[in-house]
Amino acid sequence: MLLLSCEDLSRAFSGDPLFEGIGFELRAGDRVGLVGPNGAGKSTLMKLLAGLDQPDTGDVRLHAGARVALLRQHAEFEKGRTLFEEARSALDEFLALQEELVRVADELAQCRDENLHAGLSARYDRLNEALHQNDAYTVDHRIEEVLDGLGFTRAEYDKPVDQFSGGQIGRLMLAKLLLSSPDVMLLDEPSNHLDVGTVKWLEEYLVRQKQAMLIVSHDRCFLDRVVNRILEMAGKQLNDYPGNFQQYWRLRRERYEAALKAYEAQREHIEKQEEYIRRNSAGQMARQAQGRQKILDRVERLKRPVLLESPRMHFGEVKRTGDLVLEVSEVSKKFDKPLFQKLSFQLQRGKKLGIYGPNGCGKSTLLSMLLGNLKPDSGTVKLGHQVQFGYYDQHLRNLDPALEVLRASWPENDPNITEQEMRDLLGRFGLQGDVVNQKVSSLSGGEKSRACLARLVREGANVLVLDEPTNHLDLWACDALEEALLEFTGTAILVSHDRYLLNRVVDMLVVMDGLGGIKVVPGNFELYERMNLQAETKPKPAQEQTRQQVKQEPKKKRKFPYRKVEDIEVDIAKLEQERDQLEKQMIDPDLYRDGNKVKQVTKSLEETKQKLETLYEHWEEAVSLSK
Repeated sequence: MLLLSCEDLSRAFSGDPLFEGIGFELRAGDRVGLVGPNGAGKSTLMKLLAGLDQPDTGDVRLHAGARVALLRQHAEFEKGRTLFEEARSALDEFLALQEELVRVADELAQCRDENLHAGLSARYDRLNEALHQNDAYTVDHRIEEVLDGLGFTRAEYDKPVDQFSGGQIGRLMLAKLLLSSPDVMLLDEPSNHLDVGTVKWLEEYLVRQKQAMLIVSHDRCFLDRVVNRILEMAGKQLNDYPGNFQQYWRLRRERYEAALKAYEAQREHIEKQEEYIRRNSAGQMARQAQGRQKILDRVERLKRPVLLESPRMHFGEVKRTGDLVLEVSEVSKKFDKPLFQKLSFQLQRGKKLGIYGPNGCGKSTLLSMLLGNLKPDSGTVKLGHQVQFGYYDQHLRNLDPALEVLRASWPENDPNITEQEMRDLLGRFGLQGDVVNQKVSSLSGGEKSRACLARLVREGANVLVLDEPTNHLDLWACDALEEALLEFTGTAILVSHDRYLLNRVVDMLVVMDGLGGIKVVPGNFELYERMNLQAETKPKPAQEQTRQQVKQEPKKKRKFPYRKVEDIEVDIAKLEQERDQLEKQMIDPDLYRDGNKVKQVTKSLEETKQKLETLYEHWEEAVSLSK
């Protein structure tokens, strides 16, 4: 079903159009990725679709009754409102429909007028259908599913929203958008600031939804797993590609090559015709020449196609290290808690090592130990022969913000390079013209990132240590960096959350789980995921499963009276059965013909769920204290 369409959209600021004459359609089930270089107008287009801005030309049309919502990054909340209450407010519209359904059911039960009864009955059916379509009969379960999936703990449900951090507020705004289930979801960088597990949950959740989605994201794996279509904004136009990110990346080049062949064939034909016309403009063949000129005048000239890509990066040749670059043996480190224990691996010359894990798991600590800036609690880190590290800081602090780009990226005490050679080097990383004379402080994140990478080349590093190198780069610059790393004859250590980069470049992966666990994988991220999947599907002994399910907590005072674990489990099973039966009643349309019964069933369901929560806590305590 068509939900949204736009035609001939144009938007300009200060007279220069970001895009002009673009149009497309979104239908139910479309999960569309919107990609393009920074400044192409992606966020502006999203605001136009959400009705937060108006186009200079063209219009946006929504299907009758369709709702559209844009993921908001900043919002004001009612003071004192808890996380659960704020999340529930996203469903206010459906909760109001529920209340109206109960009221209409009451009126139907008392109505004796046939004409009025028919109208009420039709209204009841419409309300019931709307609630069913939006799964509004299981509100609390939906809220819990989304909040849990986005990484909130049950302990945070009753915490006031005004006590949350900016990152938590961002996750709450995403939760509210998902819960409100608009017909068209506009998601601008939805995976930003989410940890590994949360991104995976979000991917799986979005794929299950039936709404239309337009998603702006720099996460190529996210686009690969979620979208079924790509819109590319480039050159003020919009190009439409079927499939996920990988298919788009292949098709864009195929389309470019086909368009280039057509352009060159037409140019060759036109040149031949023009040559014929020049040679025969007078004499016996003049009439034929004039005829060909008329035909040529009517030909619609093709424009030379442009392939959207980043300048090619290259790290150049480096001094050869020994065959063994790093040897890590039985290394352990802890602060207030263990970060990792007995980590061992060897890094051979020319290999690319990836380090992956959630925020706060110890990636930076491990990196500091490999660089020799921090000593391990136990174990050793040995460097190979003639190893020279070159460090890329994700916060881009390697460059003096007060200096011009040319000087800031020029290593100190380097008399062996001329200014022109330095300009050529910066040009190799996409920094050309006046930009090299600008102060570092005036550059964008992507430009600073390129300057930092160029500086590493002049430092002559044969072991590149790159901390989140794709954070500030667009999709095309990421591709160029990956190509450069694949061609690099030296060794590289990459700390990154970019799964696409880790899939494409690394030969070995160190994975940290944030709980003190660490694993060395002899391959890329795809191999790590396959190993995880095999481990999850492999049957486990019942005793081992029990050990994994029970939290390893110290003995503590009882909150509940002593009961056998088996007795509590029997009660839980009974209550879960009661809850399931009550939920089945809640989705039975006949229930809503009796307003009093609706209230009774709703109350019973809430009470049953509260009893279950208490029993779950009692069971956890009983298991913990019985060990």
